[in-house]
Amino acid sequence: MNMSPLKVGQEFLVTIKRIGINGEGIGYYKKQAVFIPGTLVGEEVVATCTRVAGGYAEAELVRVKRKSKHRVQPACEVYGQCGGCQLQHMSYQEQLRIKRDAVSQAIERYTNLDPEECDIRPTIGMKDPYNYRNRAQMPVGYDEDGVMVGFYSMNSRELVNVTDCDVQYEEINTVINHAVDLLDDYKVFAYAPKTKKGTARYIVVRRGFKTGEVQVTFVFANNEFRKMNALAKDLMKYCPDVKSVYLNINNEDTHEIFGKEMKHIAGEKFISDELGRFKFNLSPRAFYQLNPEQTIKLYNQVKYAAALKGNEKVVDAYCGVGTIGQWVADKASEVRGVDITRQAIADAKENAKLNGLTNTYYAVGKAEQIVPKWANEGFKPDVVIVDPPRTGLGTELIEMLKRVQPKTIVYVSCNPSTLAKNLKELTKKYRVDYIQPVDMFPQTSHVEAVVRLVRQDRPAKKQR
Repeated sequence: MNMSPLKVGQEFLVTIKRIGINGEGIGYYKKQAVFIPGTLVGEEVVATCTRVAGGYAEAELVRVKRKSKHRVQPACEVYGQCGGCQLQHMSYQEQLRIKRDAVSQAIERYTNLDPEECDIRPTIGMKDPYNYRNRAQMPVGYDEDGVMVGFYSMNSRELVNVTDCDVQYEEINTVINHAVDLLDDYKVFAYAPKTKKGTARYIVVRRGFKTGEVQVTFVFANNEFRKMNALAKDLMKYCPDVKSVYLNINNEDTHEIFGKEMKHIAGEKFISDELGRFKFNLSPRAFYQLNPEQTIKLYNQVKYAAALKGNEKVVDAYCGVGTIGQWVADKASEVRGVDITRQAIADAKENAKLNGLTNTYYAVGKAEQIVPKWANEGFKPDVVIVDPPRTGLGTELIEMLKRVQPKTIVYVSCNPSTLAKNLKELTKKYRVDYIQPVDMFPQTSHVEAVVRLVRQDRPAKKQR
């Protein structure tokens, strides 16, 4: 029996008490938690209940009766429709504050640790928190004018037309709009998942932070289009910064962007980019941080947390194309990276060669299996760097860390909830020295954090 004080469609008045992990305001109506996107702490709002589930409810903002001083006018015309950003209505300084709070709340909720004793530091932000993304992957659809691209609205598969995304590089927006026009000109129809008709599924564009080189990958559902070479040449003519064009075939019923088949169509096989003193070659599948300006700050925080003196052995788990391990390699005796993706390891080796590094080694496989093997062979790491996906560290990897017992673990997190759950287990052998949040994605609810963990038998010496 539903004992909720709210019913779907009911309009009500509530005061927002805090911000949830996904950026929505949380108020309490007759002691029931209500999640309301687009609201800020301290605001008194009128909302309409849209869903009742278990001990909470969801609602849609109708109007703000009492505004927060942190409320600002969103820059984007489709903010609130497009699901890409959640915080454009919030001042940037308040965004940085609530992201630190998100980490603190997760620690409090999922662990027995006192957040005050974890030394959670102020979030490192950007000077200009717009036009920072170096990569876009945009679904293809239709509107009244023909083929279009956009982003899905929040919690739905409705595609919102976006021609000028405020968090992407302007040059990426320009390339995408030309690519859309060419799909229209060449009569390449958008793929409809329900009917399985049409061809174009996504346009993926990446631009080098320093080099300005652009790589475009068209994701099609089939091989029926026969003029891909001509389309690619036209795109490169209209957009001279486009140096590499690929076609990916994805005919699976999946939310994954890329399918298995990747074809090089025109230009170079890689684009190059530079971060700090490092050079990287990037293929379409290569993992590369989306905000290069903040990536430099993030990687410098990793290097600082590792506190290397020059004689340490370092393991870079989830190493991807090797960026983090190579960033710290000049202060280590040897860095070994491991990743389950064969292409990523091939790219890591190539990047190490490109940057003249002679103290790196890479292996394909699971870190929880390979690192103990290395330890048995005499390579016992002093520092392990982990940069897992949003799902966090698996149980086997955590047990491996507790078994191998490096002196220091540097945990790079992109999800406060899974970070906190992992810390609950890791702190059985380690203690949290400090946590440094970094804002990699302004205007969204996402926050990254660098955590320095030291073995409990090591003397307390806080990094500052």
